[in-house]
Amino acid sequence: MTTRPNTGPTARPSTRPHSRPGLAVAIGDWSTRHRKLAVWGWLLAVVLATMIGTAVGTAKSTDVDNGVGESGRAVKILSDAGLRTPAAETVLIQSSQFTADDQRFRAAVEQAAAAVQGTGAVSDVQSPYDDGAISADRHSALVTFSMTGAPDTAADRVQPVLDAVAKVQAAQPGLRVEEFGEAGAKKAFNDIFTGDFKQAEWTAVPLALGILLVVFGALLAAVLPVALAVTAFTGAFGLVAVSSHLVPTDDNASSVMLLVGLAVGVDYCLFYIRREREERAAGREPGAALRIAAATSGHSVLVSGLTVAVAMAGMFLTGIATFQAMGLATILVVVVAVLGSVTVLPALLSMLGDRVEKGRVPLLSRMRRNNPAGGSRIWAAIIRAVLAKPLLSTVVAAGVLLALAAPVFSMHTAQLSSAQELPSGNAVVATGERIQQAFPGNPLPAQVVLKAKDVTDPAVTKAIADFQREALATGQVHQPVSVAVHPQQGVAVIDLSLAGTGTDTASVNAVKTLRDTVVPHTLGTVAGAEVAVGGSTAASIDFNSQLSGSVVPVFGFVLVLAFVLMLLSFRSLVIAVTAVVLNLLSVGAAYGVLTLVFQDGVAASLLGSHKVGAIEAWLPLFLFVILFGLSMDYHVFVVSRIKEGRDKGLATRDAIAHGIGSTAGVITSAAVIMVGVFAIFGTLSVVSMKEIGVGLGVAVFLDASIIRGVLLPAVMTLLGDRNWYLPSWLAWLPDLSHSRGEAAVTADLAAAAADSRHEPRESVLL
Repeated sequence: MTTRPNTGPTARPSTRPHSRPGLAVAIGDWSTRHRKLAVWGWLLAVVLATMIGTAVGTAKSTDVDNGVGESGRAVKILSDAGLRTPAAETVLIQSSQFTADDQRFRAAVEQAAAAVQGTGAVSDVQSPYDDGAISADRHSALVTFSMTGAPDTAADRVQPVLDAVAKVQAAQPGLRVEEFGEAGAKKAFNDIFTGDFKQAEWTAVPLALGILLVVFGALLAAVLPVALAVTAFTGAFGLVAVSSHLVPTDDNASSVMLLVGLAVGVDYCLFYIRREREERAAGREPGAALRIAAATSGHSVLVSGLTVAVAMAGMFLTGIATFQAMGLATILVVVVAVLGSVTVLPALLSMLGDRVEKGRVPLLSRMRRNNPAGGSRIWAAIIRAVLAKPLLSTVVAAGVLLALAAPVFSMHTAQLSSAQELPSGNAVVATGERIQQAFPGNPLPAQVVLKAKDVTDPAVTKAIADFQREALATGQVHQPVSVAVHPQQGVAVIDLSLAGTGTDTASVNAVKTLRDTVVPHTLGTVAGAEVAVGGSTAASIDFNSQLSGSVVPVFGFVLVLAFVLMLLSFRSLVIAVTAVVLNLLSVGAAYGVLTLVFQDGVAASLLGSHKVGAIEAWLPLFLFVILFGLSMDYHVFVVSRIKEGRDKGLATRDAIAHGIGSTAGVITSAAVIMVGVFAIFGTLSVVSMKEIGVGLGVAVFLDASIIRGVLLPAVMTLLGDRNWYLPSWLAWLPDLSHSRGEAAVTADLAAAAADSRHEPRESVLL
């Protein structure tokens, strides 16, 4: 018996169209065809990135890298001279019973000075009886000195000094003897920061896992997103170590990378798995469900990740090392998270099939079976109310957001010192507050650097003396004032205490007075000399000035990016404008809450914080950039579902109800995870980390609730069919919406089904 295929005229050609379902589907198809390669390749890449990063080490940014403006020039002068700015330290001797004139008090001062000198780790020890660092009531005095060696590593070498001061305190129980300064505060900051970082790692992962367990009702489905997010962060951490030799990184970048990487990594996987499970619950075959999930949620993940990465690239426009470090770290962790979500996740889902729901929790899995699409009665009721009264809903929601944003007009930014970053009640903070009360000046001094051909020349000596006299005469500068002359390097350094706290208006005005009035009339008269006013307050002023010049290009870059992305994704001018306006409201409200809590101190104690009088200088710009990227995540996901309904013939109002209702569950779940992770940072000890956590958490909460649940459907209902308006002169724009990819996948599946029904049978010849 022989057989031959039927190649006659009755054989039907394939009905499969030549469709192009999109990049996300193409990547997903490759991963499902090469499952082992995708999974093991991912693990190998993570291990290699980690090993290489560990081998090459991490290059941290230095004061020279971070310096900008006149204060940056001061740092560079010292660096070029091989001096660097020494870490300035003090020992506070204080007593309510004795004064500086009493023998007991004087003995404590002498013991403290001898103790720190005896460590061999300090230089330029000054007694308050020599430099006048005695309070007006004479119950407090300061022994001042500098740490030897590089200031960047002073915190690593300050422990012997702290131990020596502690011994003096033990020997003088009737007096207060406490160390305070840059190195001491930095050490306390580093110790707390390291503990906080570990706490965030160990808390965020179980929290995300617990939330996902509730969302999926099955252990394995909950573990997958967390495992992928953790491996993505681990691999990205290694890549940041390698890239730090081109763009130096810092501690802030590491924290931001953990925060953003875990949040978006889990969310991206959540979107993907939820859509795949939804399609399976609707009766799709496993392969078909995966392809539709790739065409919809996978596409949204690509768009969102691209948005975040390109938006964070705007940080490089600032020219500030801190922003560049955070921008690069965030870009790397988001790109790695996206790659994992669209490659290894489809491979794992293809391997597991319906076994992804193994380890079901009885009550939770029963709830999931009863509600596979993740709908919510609460959200359904809210949407009905919003659609019934869209104008009232718009006014109320916008009014709430504008009220929250109102405090932003009084926002003041500053570079917080290590002491200001520490939590209230911390011993270093308490000592700084006592110094501030006893001495009406900033405990972290300003620094004036003079570079001249001969700093021992009588004219230079006279100019320095004139500068000290005129600076003190302003009333904005206080003792102690110290002068260090380095003849071989041709540099003189003058340290002096400013009025105010270091971040308030008094301190800022003091620096301006030095720069605009005192220096030009004294040190500025030295022929051929270069003078720069530096120190922490001056650095904060210069940082803000540099930042102010960067706001317009960075904000413009991000706004234009968001507008163009929405325009291409939905081919609608109105949707693009609406997205930008709603995101601005969300960011403004987050700014307002930050100002109320951390600048004005409203409810700060509830977070274990204290009023610092300013917002960390880099935070507003960072929040703006990252929030626009993260908000696009939800916006693309929600509006895509609305457009999906519209493309299927639903009226705009019905499409809005369908889109919001079908995404409410997954958006709420994703937002709970993000807010939960961000809230962990809000409970950490370091102030800037609290500000990041609160700012991002508030913004995401408002975005997922008021913005996407109330304001977006209300505004879209009011606009009606005008939502989809695209001028004819923009008809040439490409269509990047996921509905096109989903339609192509659906057409492919239908064609495949038709092919299988009409598969030609073989003819049998006897």
